[in-house]
Amino acid sequence: MGSPLPKVLHPVAGKPMLARLIEACREAQLKDIRVVLGHGAHLVQNLTDHFGVRHFMQDQPLGTGDAVKSAQLDSIQNDVLILNGDHPLVTSADILSLITQFQDSENDMVVVSTKLKDPKDFGRIVRSQGKLRAIVEAKEAAHETLKINEVNTGIYMARIDFLKENLPKLSSRNSKNEFYLTDLVSIGIENGDSVGCIEAAAHVGFGVNTQAELAKASRIVFRRKIKKLMEQGVLILDPKNTYIEDNVSIGAGSVIYPSVFLRGTTRIGTLTAIEPFCYLIDCEIADQVLIRANSYLEKCSVKARAQIGPFTRLRPETQIGEEAHVGNFVEMKKVKFGKKSKAGHLSYLGDAEIGEETNIGCGTITCNYAPDKNKYKTKIGDRVFVGSDSQLIAPIEIGNDVVVASGSTLTKSVPDGALAIARSVQTNKENYAKKFKKPSLSDGGE
Repeated sequence: MGSPLPKVLHPVAGKPMLARLIEACREAQLKDIRVVLGHGAHLVQNLTDHFGVRHFMQDQPLGTGDAVKSAQLDSIQNDVLILNGDHPLVTSADILSLITQFQDSENDMVVVSTKLKDPKDFGRIVRSQGKLRAIVEAKEAAHETLKINEVNTGIYMARIDFLKENLPKLSSRNSKNEFYLTDLVSIGIENGDSVGCIEAAAHVGFGVNTQAELAKASRIVFRRKIKKLMEQGVLILDPKNTYIEDNVSIGAGSVIYPSVFLRGTTRIGTLTAIEPFCYLIDCEIADQVLIRANSYLEKCSVKARAQIGPFTRLRPETQIGEEAHVGNFVEMKKVKFGKKSKAGHLSYLGDAEIGEETNIGCGTITCNYAPDKNKYKTKIGDRVFVGSDSQLIAPIEIGNDVVVASGSTLTKSVPDGALAIARSVQTNKENYAKKFKKPSLSDGGE
């Protein structure tokens, strides 16, 4: 991967590959999930701990057979499904299908295969009269064997007794001096066990080994999500250039423009429009909301019929009320912004509570961060008019029906119905400006 991050932690459409597999196993209701750790174990363990699944160490990278041995099979009583941590496209439906087919086959072990136009370095499935005879690693394969396009996906399912009996028989006599799990096929056949093969769709065998393959996996997952949303009545204008993560939900009739990225647990209501180049993370967006282009919203909520943007930034814990308007180049952080209130442009509002039908003029700042490194709150009532270029120095409270004159710097609270003016008296000094100007050529200067 060319990266210091362990491969299975690389994200596919916002989730680490290994997390995707664990979630798929859980959705398939597999109760005993065991993860074998190797490279970057201390980092991968953080993820396994988060999901509450058991992990086991493979002390040395001695191959897939040794990895399975490391999972302490003696404590397992049921059938075993073996998956690769770098196959992020496997779904719970795939897992359930494999389990059903294995149980119906009455085999002791099955190998999951798929057919590829370009098998590359995959191990080849060797059959005789249609029956599985061996899996040959590409590095060990003869020229004729390499022509086979049916390959091993690296996914297996076996009865626990079969594994306990045959894993100790694996040998490391090969070019890599490793214990290949694929050798169980030949061992089982020699013992007279029933070993079979289940063919699956190509995506089941898609493994990630490069950054290019990682990007391809993300594209596939994004397309899956977008297809599902479109089937549910969401209008996505350019599916190839729209990025929506798994846990996002969108109501029918909403319109998603190109180059939109929706992440995390974002929930969007019905008949809402998200214009191009918007980025939303863990947001709650109600019905009939318009989010104009180039807006960045994170962990905030927007209620029905509000309008946001363009070029708006809403930071965590911001709540925008019904029919409110937050315009271009407005930034809010931890703000409760009331119903039908407006902040048209070029303002910063932080740690504030703003009432209903209040107008915040251009260039207004709530000065929430003090020299003592603490943040203080600004409270503004209903039907307040805050003139342009005003600074409200917290902690401060502005009552209802107040008018704040443009250019004011307020340091004291304002009672209901008052006009607040806090600016110096204008003084004009005649003929004073020329002292600051350099003489021009027309004035006889050089």
